[in-house]
Amino acid sequence: MKRITSLLLAIVMMFNLAACGGGNSAGAANKTNSKGNNTASTDSEVTEDDGKIHINYWYAWKDRIGESKEKLVEEFNNSQDEIVVHAEYQGSYDELNAKVQAAYAAGEAPEVFDCVIDTIYSFANGGLLQELTPMVTEETNLDDFNKGLMMEGYVDGKLFGLPFYRSTPILYKNKTMLEAAGLDPAGPRDWDEMEEYCRVLRDESNDIYGLSYFIYIWIYQAFTASGGGQLYKDGKPTINDPAAIEAAEFLQRMYNENLMKVPVGEQGSQTTKQDYINQKACFMFTSTADLSYFLPLAEENGFELDVSFIPKNPKGEYAVPTGGCDIVMTSGHDTAKQEAAWKFISWITDTEQAAFSSSYTGYLPSRYSALETDILKELYAEKPQFKVAVDQLEYAIETPVSENWPEAIKLLGETVTVTTTENKDVKKAFDELQAQVEAME
Repeated sequence: MKRITSLLLAIVMMFNLAACGGGNSAGAANKTNSKGNNTASTDSEVTEDDGKIHINYWYAWKDRIGESKEKLVEEFNNSQDEIVVHAEYQGSYDELNAKVQAAYAAGEAPEVFDCVIDTIYSFANGGLLQELTPMVTEETNLDDFNKGLMMEGYVDGKLFGLPFYRSTPILYKNKTMLEAAGLDPAGPRDWDEMEEYCRVLRDESNDIYGLSYFIYIWIYQAFTASGGGQLYKDGKPTINDPAAIEAAEFLQRMYNENLMKVPVGEQGSQTTKQDYINQKACFMFTSTADLSYFLPLAEENGFELDVSFIPKNPKGEYAVPTGGCDIVMTSGHDTAKQEAAWKFISWITDTEQAAFSSSYTGYLPSRYSALETDILKELYAEKPQFKVAVDQLEYAIETPVSENWPEAIKLLGETVTVTTTENKDVKKAFDELQAQVEAME
């Protein structure tokens, strides 16, 4: 059974989205357009001379994520007779970003696309995104969007994106292992409890750890923020913040005392998830959007999966970063196309559609009103694990505002990995990283 489960997990993880838990296996049927892009379109047979306004929507990721977006676009097209949206799959977020930038430079940008939140700031400042503020009406009801997801849509007080397929990391737990070890399955709530639990769970003879942790900067952001620290402040890097150093020292101590496993390399994330599902580790951190994959796998492997907030610094408060994408509009299109794009954006982010996409994929519901729909009430009653990430949004932190943040993430990941696994002096390493990132600004 474990060999079969590992194989299934490996297949799933080949396509797993590290930052927001997305999948990328076969979804809607693929086509090749005139530009040679691999696409999937729900209305490819509708011609441009039918009297309707045609707009293009480019999206990332396949599997249930892509399926849900294709379903929504089909429903929108069938709901009215003025606008036709062509949904086109463009790969991962990085691939989609590159294609949008190239298309924009060539004057062929899609009207609407999924914009990973890390790049909204740079795209808006570069003029690629259309400001949405003038299009907002009372009917849009911005107050209904979860405030923990709205921060990244604004640049200098102007709205450029609405929350769409958004996620947060959460702590995945093997409740069966915790109960067998006599540990409170509601924990661990903070770093002290995490350390305590990992000591009890460590079984060297069977190579079992409490925590398997591929260095995931999402989690490190949460650790830093829960100690009152920031990695960027007022648009400037503060990576050697005392709270950031404290978080890195905690991870280093856990590793040095052999209380957690730290897989590294290209397969590190997959290894962590295999450790968890094969019960070689009681805990792992990953996106809430992975719940739809891991709940059935846990059942197949004979244990009860539970989730909880990211454990906090004992001296601080809970904190969690968000990930995923906002839905945005590119600039430079004529008024008719802009109005059509806004109608589509408004519709696909409305209450019923937000509830559907959340229930279908495991991503967060972006609107408060979606929580009152029957589809989510039934989901949370049957699988309360899905509600945990929604509750954790109360402690959401803002994504750092800097054009260099995506590159800083990579450097930060390398530094945290080295200080954790090679026992490097944390303060020295972070001071050096601070200087390196400052030089990029």
